[in-house]
Amino acid sequence: MRLLVISDSHGNYPLLLKITDVINHVDTVIHLGDGEEDAVLLAGLVDIKVIRIAGNCDQGSTSPREMLWECEGKRLFFLHGDRYGVKQGLKSLEQRATELKADAVFYGHTHIATNLELSGTLFVNPGTLMKGTGFKSYAVVDVTEAGIEISLHQI
Repeated sequence: MRLLVISDSHGNYPLLLKITDVINHVDTVIHLGDGEEDAVLLAGLVDIKVIRIAGNCDQGSTSPREMLWECEGKRLFFLHGDRYGVKQGLKSLEQRATELKADAVFYGHTHIATNLELSGTLFVNPGTLMKGTGFKSYAVVDVTEAGIEISLHQI
Protein backbone atom coordinates (compact mmCIF):
# COMPACT_ATOMS: atom_id res chain seq x y z
CA MET A 1 0.00 0.00 0.00
CA ARG A 2 1.31 3.44 -0.91
CA LEU A 3 0.32 6.43 1.22
CA LEU A 4 0.74 10.16 0.81
CA VAL A 5 1.08 11.76 4.25
CA ILE A 6 0.70 15.53 4.54
CA SER A 7 0.24 17.92 7.44
CA ASP A 8 -0.10 21.54 8.43
CA SER A 9 -1.33 22.96 5.12
CA HIS A 10 -3.09 25.80 6.99
CA GLY A 11 -5.24 26.81 4.02
CA ASN A 12 -2.62 26.41 1.32
CA TYR A 13 -4.92 24.30 -0.83
CA PRO A 14 -3.37 25.56 -4.11
CA LEU A 15 -0.11 23.86 -3.16
CA LEU A 16 -1.93 20.53 -2.84
CA LEU A 17 -2.99 20.91 -6.46
CA LYS A 18 0.68 21.08 -7.45
CA ILE A 19 1.24 17.52 -6.24
CA THR A 20 -1.73 15.90 -7.99
CA ASP A 21 0.68 13.73 -9.98
CA VAL A 22 1.83 12.24 -6.66
CA ILE A 23 -1.74 11.96 -5.39
CA ASN A 24 -2.72 10.00 -8.50
CA HIS A 25 -0.08 7.35 -7.71
CA VAL A 26 -0.99 6.55 -4.11
CA ASP A 27 -3.73 4.41 -2.57
CA THR A 28 -4.65 6.74 0.30
CA VAL A 29 -3.94 10.32 1.39
CA ILE A 30 -3.66 11.05 5.11
CA HIS A 31 -3.78 14.65 6.34
CA LEU A 32 -2.42 14.97 9.89
CA GLY A 33 -4.29 18.14 10.80
CA ASP A 34 -4.12 21.93 10.78
CA GLY A 35 -5.70 22.26 7.38
CA GLU A 36 -8.56 19.82 7.58
CA GLU A 37 -10.65 21.95 5.21
CA ASP A 38 -7.90 21.50 2.61
CA ALA A 39 -8.28 17.75 3.02
CA VAL A 40 -12.05 18.01 2.57
CA LEU A 41 -11.57 19.97 -0.67
CA LEU A 42 -8.99 17.46 -1.86
CA ALA A 43 -11.32 14.54 -1.15
CA GLY A 44 -13.87 16.15 -3.46
CA LEU A 45 -11.37 16.24 -6.33
CA VAL A 46 -9.65 12.87 -6.22
CA ASP A 47 -10.95 9.36 -6.58
CA ILE A 48 -8.98 7.89 -3.67
CA LYS A 49 -9.53 7.71 0.05
CA VAL A 50 -8.56 10.82 2.03
CA ILE A 51 -8.27 10.32 5.80
CA ARG A 52 -8.39 13.37 8.05
CA ILE A 53 -6.85 13.72 11.50
CA ALA A 54 -7.79 16.86 13.44
CA GLY A 55 -5.08 19.25 14.59
CA ASN A 56 -5.06 22.00 17.19
CA CYS A 57 -6.12 24.60 14.58
CA ASP A 58 -9.06 22.56 13.28
CA GLN A 59 -11.69 24.01 15.63
CA GLY A 60 -15.05 22.27 15.57
CA SER A 61 -13.69 19.23 13.74
CA THR A 62 -15.40 15.89 14.17
CA SER A 63 -12.38 14.01 12.80
CA PRO A 64 -10.39 11.86 15.22
CA ARG A 65 -7.33 13.32 16.95
CA GLU A 66 -5.52 9.97 16.64
CA MET A 67 -5.84 6.82 14.59
CA LEU A 68 -4.17 3.43 14.87
CA TRP A 69 -4.37 1.60 11.57
CA GLU A 70 -3.22 -1.92 10.75
CA CYS A 71 -1.96 -2.13 7.18
CA GLU A 72 -0.08 -5.03 5.56
CA GLY A 73 0.55 -6.47 9.03
CA LYS A 74 2.06 -3.20 10.32
CA ARG A 75 0.65 -0.97 13.07
CA LEU A 76 0.62 2.68 11.95
CA PHE A 77 -0.21 5.46 14.43
CA PHE A 78 -1.40 8.78 12.98
CA LEU A 79 -1.90 11.98 14.98
CA HIS A 80 -1.24 15.71 14.90
CA GLY A 81 1.20 15.73 17.80
CA ASP A 82 0.29 18.79 19.86
CA ARG A 83 -1.17 16.70 22.68
CA TYR A 84 2.15 14.88 23.07
CA GLY A 85 4.31 18.00 23.22
CA VAL A 86 6.26 17.13 20.08
CA LYS A 87 7.72 20.64 19.86
CA GLN A 88 9.59 19.86 23.08
CA GLY A 89 10.64 16.35 22.06
CA LEU A 90 9.33 12.89 21.25
CA LYS A 91 9.63 11.16 24.65
CA SER A 92 5.89 11.23 25.43
CA LEU A 93 5.01 10.13 21.90
CA GLU A 94 7.62 7.38 22.04
CA GLN A 95 6.01 6.05 25.23
CA ARG A 96 2.58 6.05 23.58
CA ALA A 97 3.97 4.28 20.51
CA THR A 98 5.41 1.58 22.77
CA GLU A 99 2.03 1.14 24.51
CA LEU A 100 0.34 0.74 21.13
CA LYS A 101 3.09 -1.51 19.74
CA ALA A 102 3.25 0.82 16.74
CA ASP A 103 5.67 0.04 13.93
CA ALA A 104 5.53 3.65 12.71
CA VAL A 105 4.24 6.96 14.04
CA PHE A 106 3.20 9.82 11.75
CA TYR A 107 2.78 13.26 13.31
CA GLY A 108 2.77 16.94 12.37
CA HIS A 109 2.56 20.16 14.40
CA THR A 110 6.28 21.08 14.35
CA HIS A 111 6.37 21.97 10.61
CA ILE A 112 9.75 20.19 10.45
CA ALA A 113 10.16 17.17 8.17
CA THR A 114 11.58 14.25 10.16
CA ASN A 115 12.31 10.59 9.51
CA LEU A 116 14.02 8.73 12.34
CA GLU A 117 13.91 5.50 14.31
CA LEU A 118 13.59 5.34 18.10
CA SER A 119 13.47 2.05 20.00
CA GLY A 120 12.67 0.15 16.80
CA THR A 121 9.76 2.43 15.81
CA LEU A 122 9.78 4.84 12.87
CA PHE A 123 8.82 8.45 13.64
CA VAL A 124 7.86 10.48 10.59
CA ASN A 125 6.79 14.10 10.28
CA PRO A 126 5.98 15.01 6.67
CA GLY A 127 6.68 18.69 7.35
CA THR A 128 4.37 21.51 6.34
CA LEU A 129 2.62 22.85 3.27
CA MET A 130 1.97 26.22 4.92
CA LYS A 131 2.44 29.50 3.04
CA GLY A 132 5.38 31.59 4.18
CA THR A 133 7.64 28.71 5.13
CA GLY A 134 10.78 28.04 3.16
CA PHE A 135 10.74 24.24 3.19
CA LYS A 136 7.43 22.71 2.13
CA SER A 137 7.30 18.93 2.09
CA TYR A 138 5.29 15.71 2.19
CA ALA A 139 5.98 12.01 2.76
CA VAL A 140 5.33 9.04 0.52
CA VAL A 141 5.07 5.82 2.51
CA ASP A 142 5.23 2.31 1.07
CA VAL A 143 3.87 -0.31 3.46
CA THR A 144 4.39 -4.00 2.69
CA GLU A 145 4.61 -7.12 4.81
CA ALA A 146 8.38 -6.83 4.39
CA GLY A 147 8.59 -3.36 5.90
CA ILE A 148 7.87 0.36 5.73
CA GLU A 149 9.74 2.64 3.34
CA ILE A 150 9.61 6.40 3.85
CA SER A 151 10.58 9.09 1.36
CA LEU A 152 10.35 12.79 2.18
CA HIS A 153 9.90 15.18 -0.74
CA GLN A 154 10.33 18.94 -0.96
CA ILE A 155 7.90 20.94 -3.09
